[in-house]
Amino acid sequence: MSDETGAAPEALVAVPVRHWGRWVAAVAVAAVVVLLVRAFVKADIHYGVTKDYLFDKAVLRGVKNTLLISVLAQLVGVALGVLFAVMRLSKNPVTNGIAWFYIWLFRGTPLLLQIILWYNLAALFPTLSIPGIWHADTNAVITPFVAALLGLGINEGAYMAEIVRAGIASVDTGQTEAAQSLGMTQGLTLRRVVLPQAMRVIIPPTGNEFINMLKSSSLATAAQYLELLRAVQTVAGRNLEVIPMLFVAALWYLVLTSIFSVGQFYLERRFSRGSSRDLAPTPIARVLALVTKAPRR
Repeated sequence: MSDETGAAPEALVAVPVRHWGRWVAAVAVAAVVVLLVRAFVKADIHYGVTKDYLFDKAVLRGVKNTLLISVLAQLVGVALGVLFAVMRLSKNPVTNGIAWFYIWLFRGTPLLLQIILWYNLAALFPTLSIPGIWHADTNAVITPFVAALLGLGINEGAYMAEIVRAGIASVDTGQTEAAQSLGMTQGLTLRRVVLPQAMRVIIPPTGNEFINMLKSSSLATAAQYLELLRAVQTVAGRNLEVIPMLFVAALWYLVLTSIFSVGQFYLERRFSRGSSRDLAPTPIARVLALVTKAPRR
């Protein structure tokens, strides 16, 4: 349209609001990062030692043991979590009460304390036995590996029980009623109908729990188990390079958690198929979008 004089009106130019606070915050954060980098550069740290021992045999053995104890403890935790979640949802007051007590006890006490108690179980029970069947010295049974596995796995089971319980509770009760109307037993309904649908709720926190397990496995050093942290401390006791060797452990923990974080991402996408929410782009898709400057979907 034109005005009364017949001249075309000037086009409106949108001027974005200036966010000075963002620039100030960015400069402040950049300054802090620069100061931290400068401090570490000037510190009396032999970074070459970190590079030299990154793939040392003792360190790699610690990495392998960390992965082993983490995976097995998580499996124990998931198994116990499913069991006690079902017990917690039971209408039987005995099984419900036992499950509640288990969750209350192992979530309410420190993990380090539990590992130490398992490692010193012989102080309470010098021998373990099943009357007429089996008898053994407690110290021979509760090895550092077993003590660490029991401490980490049983503690994880208490957290997984609540995660699984929340996942089961998220499934509409109509699904259970429909399955039972078809003649399916309670156990079959749980396995075939409830748990598959509950996985969308269970998987994300379970992935987080496993990544936390990788780091919590460092507490197994209290049971004299040779995991990653204990391995680098042993090496540091020989070469007297404590800080560089701790950097070795930190780098390996970052590598392991990063790898499993990517796995968790794709596992979540696998169980999110068919949901009403749009799936987030994968890391590879994001990189390709940046390279080709293609619009994100």
